[in-house]
Amino acid sequence: MKNAVILVVDDDPKIRNLLRRCFEGEGATVLEASDKKTTLAAITSSSFDLMTLDLSLGADDGLNVAQAIRKISAVPIIMVTAKDDVIDRVVGLEIGADDYITKPFHLREVVARVKTVLRRVRGEVHPTSTPKSNCWEFDEMRAVPDELILADREGHLIDLTSGEFKLLEVFLKRPKRVLSREQLMDLTGGHSYAPMDRTIDNQIARLRKKIERNPARPRVISTIRGIGYSFTCDVRSCDAPVVSKSADSALARSD
Repeated sequence: MKNAVILVVDDDPKIRNLLRRCFEGEGATVLEASDKKTTLAAITSSSFDLMTLDLSLGADDGLNVAQAIRKISAVPIIMVTAKDDVIDRVVGLEIGADDYITKPFHLREVVARVKTVLRRVRGEVHPTSTPKSNCWEFDEMRAVPDELILADREGHLIDLTSGEFKLLEVFLKRPKRVLSREQLMDLTGGHSYAPMDRTIDNQIARLRKKIERNPARPRVISTIRGIGYSFTCDVRSCDAPVVSKSADSALARSD
C-alpha cells in the first residue's frame, strides 16, 4: 500500500477519518469525498490507485455512483456495504467493483483487502477485459454458458452441472481477479455465506476435475490462500465451439 493514492468516499466523517488514518499509517496518500458530485470531480481531476466507496451515501446511491465512475474510469473500487445487502453486493460486483467490505469491519481486514487488490492491479501489465461475445476460450477450451456448452481441446463436450456452469461463468467474466468465497457464493446465487461453509470449495474441486489438465496441480483456477480463488488463464472471445460428432448431449444436469 506504500505510495498508493487512495480516495475514500463516505458521508460519515468519522469513517472517512478512520480509513484515512489507517491508510496513511500504511504509507498511502489519501483524499476524501462525501457525495457523488465531489467523488466524480476527484476522479476526473486526479489519478488514484484505488478507492473505497460506501454504498450508503445519504441522498446519493452508491451503486449509481459506482456506475457513473465506471463510465469514466477503471480505478479499482472496494465497496463498503451492510452485511445483509446481498443484492447490492452482487449488483456492485456486476457493475465492476473489485471487492467489498461488510460493516462492521475490522481495519486489519480492510488493509488486507486493499493490499490484495493493489497487488493484482499492479501485477497486470495488460488488464484483462471481459469478453464481449457469448463464446469464450480459455486454456484451449471453449465455453458457451448461455447454451450450457463446454468443449475440450478435441471438441468433445464436457458434462457440467448447472451449478458448475454458473461458477465457471462467474470466473470467465472476471479473469485474473481474486474472488473470496463469499463473493463466489453471492455471484452464483447461493445462500448466505458462513465461515465454515465448504460449498464453494467442493464445487471448485468438482469443476477442477473437469477442466484442469492435472486437478492435483491446478493452473486454471488457483487457490489464493486465506482469501479465495482466481481464474488465472487468459479469457478470449471466440467463434462457436466445434463439437465432436461423438460427443454426448450438452444438456447440463441440475445440482
